[in-house]
Amino acid sequence: MKLRQFEQRDERKVIELWNRCCTEDQISLGKFRMQAIYDDNYDETLSWTVFDGEGLIGFIMATKRKFPYMERGLEPERGWINVLFVDPKVRRQKVGTLLLETAEKELLQRGVKSITLGAYSPNYFFPGVDENHYPEAASFFQKHNYQRKDMHYSMGMDLNGIHIPEGIIMKKQQLEKEGYQFIEFDGDYSLELLNFIKHEFGGGWKRSALTAMKNHTAEEVILLVLNPKGMIIGFCMRAIDENPERFGPIGIAKEYRNTGIGSVLLHLQCQKMKEKGCKRMYFMTTDEAGKRYYQRNGLSVLRTFVGYQKEL
Repeated sequence: MKLRQFEQRDERKVIELWNRCCTEDQISLGKFRMQAIYDDNYDETLSWTVFDGEGLIGFIMATKRKFPYMERGLEPERGWINVLFVDPKVRRQKVGTLLLETAEKELLQRGVKSITLGAYSPNYFFPGVDENHYPEAASFFQKHNYQRKDMHYSMGMDLNGIHIPEGIIMKKQQLEKEGYQFIEFDGDYSLELLNFIKHEFGGGWKRSALTAMKNHTAEEVILLVLNPKGMIIGFCMRAIDENPERFGPIGIAKEYRNTGIGSVLLHLQCQKMKEKGCKRMYFMTTDEAGKRYYQRNGLSVLRTFVGYQKEL
């Protein structure tokens, strides 16, 4: 085996092996470049390959922030293992262990005290480990002292033939009589929306809205809800990675939750997606409480992920 740092001339070999190993998470060269090489924090000295006489047999990519991430800053003691995979033909021959220990050692030398699997914002490939589809990965990381954390759920819904439920229509009419407004985003609300998201939900969601504004797509993909005073109390997005079928994020101000406003906003966005020709909607991750909420609104769990973390 020959271990060396990743070089761009390896990327097509990496994609080919990725798609053989991560069968539920196929990737294109363009997506790899967008989420890895073009990420602000990408560092080729934190990616390694392993070759044998027949070619590439293993790859790992790790991350430590070089640039602050919105209000989270540099998170100087935190690192991520973005992805790790090994050719099935050579598993249980210490290839994965070699890659993982190499990455951990380098992250430790750079001041990292805690490593998270996947879940790197903003450009994660995985929100955790899919133990159903990759049970060997779960066993491997547990063996290397990674601890199971929270559950995450990817959910979605078929949009074919759906209509806004009568109860949601009636709720919307009631709210509008009370003075609430459901509107498409307008640039006049830019600063108010950014401050609202920052205050209620933090930097990650704020970045998604800001990116849409910069790309001149916010008017197309963001819906707002205003209270009777005309202030933003909720928003909903779609297509945050330019995939028209990707839903979210969606958020309602804390004092207005459990009032039905979020469900109205959700179904209005789904209707917009259907009008644009989308056949389904999905999102990558929510927690246990979120799962119950979305199930009440007709969504189903597509995949389940487990967060993993290791203290160095």
